[in-house]
Amino acid sequence: MSELSQLSPQPLWDIFAEICAIPHPSYHEEALAQHIVDWAKRRKLDVERDQAGNILLRKAATSGMEQRKPVALQAHLDMVAQKNRDTVHDFTRDPIQPYVDGEWVAARNTTLGADNGIGMASALAVLAADDLAHGPLEVLLTMTEEAGMEGAFALQPNWLQAEILINTDAEEEGDIYMGCAGGIDVITTLALQREALPSDYQVFSLTLSGLKGGHSGIAIHHGLGNANKLLARLLFAISETVDLRLLNLNGGTLRNAIPREASAEIAIPKNSQSALQQQVDHYLSTLKNELAAKEPNLRLTLTAQISSTPALTAECQKRLLALLNSTPNGVIRMSDSVPGVVETSLNLGVVSSDANQVQLFSLVRSLIDSGKQAVVETLTALGQLANASVISKGSYPGWQPDATSPVMSLTQQTYQQLFNRTANIMVIHAGLECGLFKTPYPQLDMVSIGPTIVAPHSPGERVHIASVAKYWALLTALLAAIPERK
Repeated sequence: MSELSQLSPQPLWDIFAEICAIPHPSYHEEALAQHIVDWAKRRKLDVERDQAGNILLRKAATSGMEQRKPVALQAHLDMVAQKNRDTVHDFTRDPIQPYVDGEWVAARNTTLGADNGIGMASALAVLAADDLAHGPLEVLLTMTEEAGMEGAFALQPNWLQAEILINTDAEEEGDIYMGCAGGIDVITTLALQREALPSDYQVFSLTLSGLKGGHSGIAIHHGLGNANKLLARLLFAISETVDLRLLNLNGGTLRNAIPREASAEIAIPKNSQSALQQQVDHYLSTLKNELAAKEPNLRLTLTAQISSTPALTAECQKRLLALLNSTPNGVIRMSDSVPGVVETSLNLGVVSSDANQVQLFSLVRSLIDSGKQAVVETLTALGQLANASVISKGSYPGWQPDATSPVMSLTQQTYQQLFNRTANIMVIHAGLECGLFKTPYPQLDMVSIGPTIVAPHSPGERVHIASVAKYWALLTALLAAIPERK
């Protein structure tokens, strides 16, 4: 039996344990999808899939509730695959290993997948239950949300019958979301020119690690370190005082995760090794002072190695380091209309180099389209200055807040009745799929709720056990309170 089976509500946690046992990172959700289809068929539930692989399950209303407005519960099938460099784990083959850690459930050295596995488990637990009151019910599970919302983009009209959609991808118990940011991916590509290293140069690996990382939307204003930016800053400083030659630079793994690690392969004259070590030590001390409260485990490692890789030419290296250091990152502007919420941001999530080019992958988010476009234009202008090409793709809309939403009001009332506390009505600086659902289903009345999940998109991800029970209570009470069709 899973350790999670001792938790309440047991049906939800049992299903979540099953989800963890089946690898399902982005683009590798098919095994989990087929498992859910087979699960539904065994329970005589209606189940369909569309051309994108999205799953739609239907369950008839409980007796006496046939005239209630039909509701869709919605979650995404994939999870973010993140682990520390020294962790051996293949997300396409190995199961997630959840465990109870006091008041929390976490995973052993990897992301947990509570984002959005808990929401998915809750929707399936509602379908499996015989003792819950609800009207006509649908469960929509979308493909590849974390890598570009591909399932939501492909959703066709006239498939859903629901009038209300409850998104389960929120990550703070007590918050009710009625809007979210839109986003766009920006890829900057710089062609590399190389030349042979002089024979009297020593090659080193320089690695910055130990950062917390996290979700590039909801954690972008927390002051966490971005490994790509921090390492670029050090390389720029070293190059100003030592004859540094850069061979390779790589950092981060996902554009929607704040990068925790970055590494560079560098070379310097053998007689400059002492100066290099002094620079590294000084910078580490500087960062520990600057980021003491946020990044206490930050590390810089300098290791001598042998490499035959040609170095970047001096001019190419200068342009690359200038581009990396001038690329903006983090909060660009706070919202004037929604106090305390980030309006526009970007995350330099991945830097990837090979023999011929280096690519910078940034995810830009904004509550307003013009804010998103302004950052794209900034990155495009920087690319022009560095003689780099810049493309943007995968733009998705935000979810425009609707203060008159009936389901939002009902959710707030239900929360107050259950817990004698007023829930927070929020707009989230992250990309929920709700904005995309409005294109094929403009009349959908939507709300987003969920339990408390901290550090999603990082190996520190964990979900608060008590908040899952409260989220379940809210979800099931809300389903029972859905009004009749007019």
